[in-house]
Amino acid sequence: MTSFKTMLGAASTLALMASMAQADPALMYDLGGKFDKSFNEAAHNGAERWKAESGGNYRDIEVTAEAQRVQFARRLAEAGADPVVVLGFANAPTLEEVAPDFPDTSFVLIDMVVDLPNVRSVVFSEHEGSYLVGMLAAMASETGTISFVGGMEIPLIANFACGYAQGAKAVNPDINVIVNYTGSTPAAWNDPVRGGEIAQAQFSQGSDIVFAAAGGTGLGVLQAAADAGLKSIGVDSNQNYLHPGSVLTSMLKLVDQAVYDAFNDGAGLETGIVVMDLAAGGVGYALDEHNADLISDQMQEAVEAAKAAIIAGEVTVHDYRTDSTCPAF
Repeated sequence: MTSFKTMLGAASTLALMASMAQADPALMYDLGGKFDKSFNEAAHNGAERWKAESGGNYRDIEVTAEAQRVQFARRLAEAGADPVVVLGFANAPTLEEVAPDFPDTSFVLIDMVVDLPNVRSVVFSEHEGSYLVGMLAAMASETGTISFVGGMEIPLIANFACGYAQGAKAVNPDINVIVNYTGSTPAAWNDPVRGGEIAQAQFSQGSDIVFAAAGGTGLGVLQAAADAGLKSIGVDSNQNYLHPGSVLTSMLKLVDQAVYDAFNDGAGLETGIVVMDLAAGGVGYALDEHNADLISDQMQEAVEAAKAAIIAGEVTVHDYRTDSTCPAF
């Protein structure tokens, strides 16, 4: 009997170890849809890259309503997914509620910080990447007025606007920077019609280049610029291809790398805060065949010099989130 129990115990242990080894990671998208051509899609691309390289599988789920956040995160953890990667600042309360109930599961929150022992918080230095595209906008502008369309009016998005204005004014201290937001609710991320209307209003005020940091709403901004024969700047993913010759560049935020790293690190990954700044290659700007004719060698040299200076600590880009102020305004 003792021998039989020992065999059962060993079999159970092996089964548990096999189960843990086979745990699939999971990805929970934020509002706006998996294929928003921006933030969520960047995450999807990172997951797909991991899948192609590792041969592994992952689970994913799309949030379409606020009430689903906690429900879906809990569902993934209960199903044994590890790590569970959750997108968006709005999911900080989600993990504050769910993660303590699953202390043996690793969670990753992208775009906000949650201080829990089983959570990795990945944040980006959006102001640094936005500074670079602001420089490009100022160098490319023919009117001396550029603009910004944000999604929700929150500190995270204000940080994009602040970095953008700082970079533009480093090139031209007299440049006019118009800033508008789409709304104050999550619906602000998925209203391309409204985004286009705001951009058109900015064009009527003289803006000839508009930077959109508004999720799916930004697609309307980019479309409005293309229709008006003006220039736009994409965000998060490389959106240059959406309107070749019209999108000046895109402010890259390597959400795909953050997801890839989390999936690659797997269950039991190192937690704490991960800052993806210029030095870490976490933010940047996009150059490809779709905007090659829009970015001159001189423009690129100026931006690369600024990038090096920021990384070296010779230029400091103010982070709006530290004190809710922006020296460029």
